[in-house]
Amino acid sequence: MQQIGIIGGGGYTAGELIRILLHHPFAQIKWIKSNSQAGKFIYEVHQDLLGETSLQFTDQVDWDIDVLFLCSGHGQSSVFLSKNTLPEDLLIIDLSRDFRLKSAQHSFIYGLPELNKSAIQSSNRIANCGCFATAIQLALLPLAANNWLNSEVHVQAITGATGAGQSPSSTTHFSWRNNNLSAYKAFQHQHLDEIHQSLQQLQTDFQQSINFIPVRGDFARGIFASIYTEVDESYEQLLKAYQKYYADSPFVHISSDNISLKQVVNTNKCLLHLQKHGNKLLIISTIDNLLKGASGQAVQNMNLALGLEETAGLGLKAMAF
Repeated sequence: MQQIGIIGGGGYTAGELIRILLHHPFAQIKWIKSNSQAGKFIYEVHQDLLGETSLQFTDQVDWDIDVLFLCSGHGQSSVFLSKNTLPEDLLIIDLSRDFRLKSAQHSFIYGLPELNKSAIQSSNRIANCGCFATAIQLALLPLAANNWLNSEVHVQAITGATGAGQSPSSTTHFSWRNNNLSAYKAFQHQHLDEIHQSLQQLQTDFQQSINFIPVRGDFARGIFASIYTEVDESYEQLLKAYQKYYADSPFVHISSDNISLKQVVNTNKCLLHLQKHGNKLLIISTIDNLLKGASGQAVQNMNLALGLEETAGLGLKAMAF
């Protein structure tokens, strides 16, 4: 049984991670550190876990564990690691964006299993992907793998309110979000850098623009991305390439029918649907931002790094926000 520690346990992604690990057949949570919640029972903060655990948040850590998940805010993981000496063989999975971009300053592997499975299996430092980045990359990786990304890529992706985190803001209040839509960070979203990095890993000469318009949705969870680019290959060639690329990816499914957000909410799946319109390829990609876009993918990475079945512990449904 793998012993688990979690740093930063109060947010949405941490709540989903805790829920998954409580039901994981090969994992046991040893402690969850949260300075702001120390002493409280886990179910007092994550109320869907009432009756499932008697664990309490703590402000202490011990390193007699096998896996450490970092669930603090962006920028805090690098600070924590710089201030603490951790065992060399400890598996660390970071859910922030601190280590997603390659750098000589760290040894973290980018944690997108459908791109870096073999590297993840041999690493003990994994940087979990961003949620938008996951949905967009999974839509584009087969094109890059075949050197077919030779035109600008246009993306509109809509995300649920949980994508903004648990701390309230002017755009997460129910009265503002309900029956409302808005675009934000057009053409300059922070996930673009990791998307470019991954596509260039497969297609080294990829230099095309990714014109990304993120949209805030009036629902709680999920990402629905509509992506198009110019591709000369036929629909049959494209479908075959996607099926081949994802043949060994248990959570990515190519649908011949049009897809919808509700098909993936509360799962670790990514669904993809292709349409060819003249020389334009439309790819629809949808995931649950808290699962395949965060905590589910983190556990998927843990499974790979520990030599477990990739799907272990990921068949349960998540909290229905």
